[in-house]
Amino acid sequence: MNQGKALDLLVVGGGSGGIATARRAARHGARVALIELGDLGGTCVNVGCVPKKVMWHAASLAEQFEEAADYGFEFSGLRHDWGKLVARREAYIQRLNGIYQNNLEKDGIQLIRGRASLLSANEVQVGEQRLQARHLLLATGGSPAWPEMPGAELGMDSDGFFALQERPDSVAVVGSGYIAVELAGVLQALGAKVSLLLRKHSALREFDSMLGEHLLDCYEQAGMQVLRETQIESLHQTETGVRAALNNGTQQDYGAVIWAIGRKPNTGGLNLEAAGVATDKAGFVSTDEWQVTSQPNIFAVGDLTGRAQLTPVAIAAGRRLADRVWGGQADRKLDYNCIPTVLFSHPPVGTVGLTEAQAREQYGDEVEVFQSSFRALYYGVLDHKLVSRIKLVCVGAEQKIVGCHSIGPGSDEMLQGFAVAVRMGARKRDFDDTVAIHPTAAEEFVTLG
Repeated sequence: MNQGKALDLLVVGGGSGGIATARRAARHGARVALIELGDLGGTCVNVGCVPKKVMWHAASLAEQFEEAADYGFEFSGLRHDWGKLVARREAYIQRLNGIYQNNLEKDGIQLIRGRASLLSANEVQVGEQRLQARHLLLATGGSPAWPEMPGAELGMDSDGFFALQERPDSVAVVGSGYIAVELAGVLQALGAKVSLLLRKHSALREFDSMLGEHLLDCYEQAGMQVLRETQIESLHQTETGVRAALNNGTQQDYGAVIWAIGRKPNTGGLNLEAAGVATDKAGFVSTDEWQVTSQPNIFAVGDLTGRAQLTPVAIAAGRRLADRVWGGQADRKLDYNCIPTVLFSHPPVGTVGLTEAQAREQYGDEVEVFQSSFRALYYGVLDHKLVSRIKLVCVGAEQKIVGCHSIGPGSDEMLQGFAVAVRMGARKRDFDDTVAIHPTAAEEFVTLG
């Protein structure tokens, strides 16, 4: 790259959102550089979606091995090598890191290693180097939040979970969101004794109530201890792990404690004040519908903004931003409504659109709900019968579908297609008029009475 010419875009952060924006802008002809201190790919590739899904696959295999006897299989001496799985997982991630770097080079994007600090609305310092650009993009993501209590440092966060070289025998997972239930499910399926500690009575409170209620039922049936309205007040080191003092006056020993209580924005050291970039009360960078911050030439995408903290959202927002600014597509922006998502719990959850509560708050008596509980054919020959649940939230005389929710095997894969239908304005009748694919779990959505 000829550094004598001014940059069109300087991206701060080499995660999914930053890289996607940089590459799309470069393909539109923009001169782009990207600053990243750590491994390319950000949270998703290194300590998020990718390693999480690898662990979920391993946990799912463990469940299937346990169920295989009812299908006539016999196993002897079956064991799981956590360390071997971690080594193969990390080797895969390193390959992905290399692919990201190659893609940046292929698109002519300058990669600058270091920590960025804003000097003004157009200038950034990295070590001894000062860089200027017409536009800046902030895409530094987020990191796990930690509680403030005596001994909190004796626990670990989700990053620490991925650093584990062996499986702890007993684990307390603290939290009620998707990270908490995903990690708890993996550990339980791979043989740990898991306690899930909920600050309130329920889990997944941002999702449709059916999903959290049923997931906790499934976890308890699988032998997980779910402790509602329970908090750790302090941790103390023991010879075998940690001792947790709980708010109910009891103490409990665990091999490990995992904090999964939320995430915070990575703004430390960015020096946002120098560039006049505003944040909200929680410290997330404020943006308008076009991803523009309070400084007109500075944009922000991804978890740093606190809006729909999902990798595909960061990628989609960044690509649309690049299309608008450098691709001549003036109206291009991300619609944050109707975003589908999947939780890789055990069983998995798929959801898109409004929850039943949100729909009733918005549409009142116009809301009509269709739901079903069923057992997938897979469980027909098993002694263990896992129940799946689905729900369609419809509105108005046309029964337009505004919410689609599923929990059970297959929910992770089936949801993508239904999300397209919901986004296109499908009605209950459109689902009813679609011929079912039998025998599948997905057919339940088109056969609801």
